[in-house]
Amino acid sequence: MTMKKILIMASVALMITACGKKEKAFDATGTFEATEVTVSAKATGELKSFDVTEGLTLESGSLVGHIDTYQLVLKKQQLETQRGQLAASKRQMASNRSATNSQQLDLNKQLSSIQQQIANAQRERQRYAELVKDGAVPRKQLDDIDNQIKVLNRQLEATRDQIRSNNAALAEQGKGIAAQMDGIDSQVAGIDAQQRQLDDQIANADIVAPISGTVLEKYVEQGEYVTTGKPLFKMANVDQMFIRAYVTSAQLQQIKVGQPCKVFADYGNGQKKEYAGTITWISSRSEFTPKTILTDDERADLVYAVKIAFQNDGFVKIGMYGEVKFQ
Repeated sequence: MTMKKILIMASVALMITACGKKEKAFDATGTFEATEVTVSAKATGELKSFDVTEGLTLESGSLVGHIDTYQLVLKKQQLETQRGQLAASKRQMASNRSATNSQQLDLNKQLSSIQQQIANAQRERQRYAELVKDGAVPRKQLDDIDNQIKVLNRQLEATRDQIRSNNAALAEQGKGIAAQMDGIDSQVAGIDAQQRQLDDQIANADIVAPISGTVLEKYVEQGEYVTTGKPLFKMANVDQMFIRAYVTSAQLQQIKVGQPCKVFADYGNGQKKEYAGTITWISSRSEFTPKTILTDDERADLVYAVKIAFQNDGFVKIGMYGEVKFQ
């Protein structure tokens, strides 16, 4: 065998060896997913408006529909009327108590006036007593003053009795009014609680997008009658997507959360598009290899799921097949 043949055979052997050690194009495969949110009705009633179409892009918090709240609004108005009536009753009670207190104040003024008249009459009697003693005025005038003082004393005592009686009545009346006002306050507090509950129910009649994303499916149409909990539409943020792939236990020691990697979207016929991804989750439990998934070791019975997040440019769709190359 010539030297030239030996060199050719060696080159062929090296090429075969190199081809046998050629690096695989991917380490794991999986399908693309996005965080999907199903928006359900929070109220019961006719769907008065529903501006949702599949493929529509929504911003978080945007209003997309409204459920009929006519009966709830009527109930709230009824409660507001009841609250107003209770407030009027409370004002009337306060007015009655104020009027009674005013009458009691008048009696106290009347009592003071009688006491002043008695004091004046007693001073006048003392003066007339001196005059009668000196014979300057007849005795009858002194007797008239004494009678006047007796009358004033009887009026004073009667006024005092009336004040005491009124005080006792006011005390009982005050207790009754206080109890009634407490009852009204309790009713008002109950109405306020019902109004807050109705406000919450009315607010729940608004259909709002919980996240920013794209509408994937629409389940109802405007005019339909919906109940609380009925699914209305499904949406997902397709800008932030991830691929769920599966790795063997041997590969686990080569990857970790936060590790960068390459994600490839497979469009068929060798058409692929590359994205920069990051491992965000590694399952802590093994599972049997899904039939549709190819791993680095196809003979592996148990694998671990991993999630690789990436920024979608609008071309990757949910459910598409993809590949992962770990760095």
